[in-house]
Amino acid sequence: MKIAIGTDHAGYHYKEKIKRLLAAQGHEVKDFGTMSEEACDYPDFIFPVAKAVASGTFDRGIVLGGSGNGEAIAANKIKGIRCSVCWNVLSAEMARRHNDANVLSFGQRMIDEKALEAIVQTWLETPFEGGRHQRRIQKIEDLSV
Repeated sequence: MKIAIGTDHAGYHYKEKIKRLLAAQGHEVKDFGTMSEEACDYPDFIFPVAKAVASGTFDRGIVLGGSGNGEAIAANKIKGIRCSVCWNVLSAEMARRHNDANVLSFGQRMIDEKALEAIVQTWLETPFEGGRHQRRIQKIEDLSV
């Protein structure tokens, strides 16, 4: 799978860990930054990730920050993106199963590092159920500007 990843300074440590995990599993990963823990603005790194996924250049995206909230809001500004903030395995499963989330958002300050791998793995492996959920997603897409 081709995965785009990006963060601001507050998610840098987890981004680096996730990159190593994904690469070890054979995924193609592109890092859109940031490349350090120096203070920066998350939209500068989140918009390129979301645009790369929306264009079809990448299959999925992962965005990070301190809480993951601002990052999800920014990513969801891009038409075709369904970014969900996930804080545990169940939220990651439901983001995929019911919402076909194509971008995952994390808050490094909100999630214990020990839970990180299981959340990412669940989000990567859970299929979209379709059915009634597809109808709902289509309504969101139809309204998007």
